[in-house]
Amino acid sequence: MGDSQTPNSADLARYLEQRGELGKPWMLQLLRLTKIKEAKDTMEPGQYMALLQEAHADLMRLGEFWRGREAELFGGKYQPTALIEPLPGSPEDR
Repeated sequence: MGDSQTPNSADLARYLEQRGELGKPWMLQLLRLTKIKEAKDTMEPGQYMALLQEAHADLMRLGEFWRGREAELFGGKYQPTALIEPLPGSPEDR
């Protein structure tokens, strides 16, 4: 890891993979933000802000992921839904 409190993206990815956490959307967002942070010095300020805004918008959409699934996800009784959201081609799909 580096000298900071947060691991670099390679270490974080390896850790998430070992723990089987790569299927959790909030963990993928953490990895994404880490990669953006690492690349900040090689980007134009506008590009950096655009990537952060896009990541923020995606993170805010995760709020819908939790709706109605709190007990299932936090109670240790995980069962994936039969329907994967957002539906391909829907306005929410990018």
